[in-house]
Amino acid sequence: MDGKVIVNEVGPRDGLQNQPKILSVAERVQLVEALAAAGVNHIEVGAFVSPKAVPAMAGTDQVMTALSSLQGISLSALIPNLRGYELARAAGVETVAMVLYASDGMAQRNVKMTRAEAEADAATIIARAAEDGARVIATIAVAFSCPFDGPTDPLVVRDIAQRFVAQGAERVVIADSIGAGNPLQVRQLMDPLVASLGAERLGCHFHDTRAMGLANVFAALESGVRYFDASIGGLGGCPFAPGATGNVATEDVVMMLEQMGVSTGIDLDALMRASELSEVLTGTAPGGRAKSWLKPWLERRRLAVGVA
Repeated sequence: MDGKVIVNEVGPRDGLQNQPKILSVAERVQLVEALAAAGVNHIEVGAFVSPKAVPAMAGTDQVMTALSSLQGISLSALIPNLRGYELARAAGVETVAMVLYASDGMAQRNVKMTRAEAEADAATIIARAAEDGARVIATIAVAFSCPFDGPTDPLVVRDIAQRFVAQGAERVVIADSIGAGNPLQVRQLMDPLVASLGAERLGCHFHDTRAMGLANVFAALESGVRYFDASIGGLGGCPFAPGATGNVATEDVVMMLEQMGVSTGIDLDALMRASELSEVLTGTAPGGRAKSWLKPWLERRRLAVGVA
């Protein structure tokens, strides 16, 4: 397991977008700052989407302004269309994330377009970003199974990934949006993608619906992937994807990687404090699956090195 792993924190966007409690701009900023203090240096801070459709993401421009003093951290935001891209750029966002679809059913429910129409919009945004010097991360949703169309054809996912890397996406993230994939499927999909596109152009996004989030991260690691989305406190769940529960918890991913000797640059103790903050702010963050073991283990480690 050579090479540093990048953990891209999506809790402030993916994690908060479907919670019953809508956090204030100040609370969202507080959460991002806690994550940054833990050494998380890739954070998706919000989305430039209709506040009527996703009220929790209203004020993302204000969040970006409040975080402008953070140094050395890549702050990204989700955009659904060209208008969202323009709003994000006006707010100072240098890295935009957009969603592609491996099924027509999900595209129709999420953006009221066909898969091909959504891809045409995405290609326009990538071309515009190239002119502006902005970076684009393209996530392929429902890459393993769709709640509307059923199992996804891996060849469809590979075709989309290859085309959008060729078009200029900095990275393509393969997303198991409803947590339907298993480690064998992950290897079967990611091995050929890494071989053809290179690990540096790929990432993975796993949900923990069937308790296989960490196992799928490990499978993708074995394929060579070194970039993973994760959500603090296990927050998550897509409002447009029935059955999607929380993302794989950031603290669980970092714990596993640390115990395997894989570097992330993230302080696990400080990350747990950010996780506890997410629980306080939302009232619903479940925390990582290892929480009951991890908290006393970190306390013993602090005492062993004489840290109060």
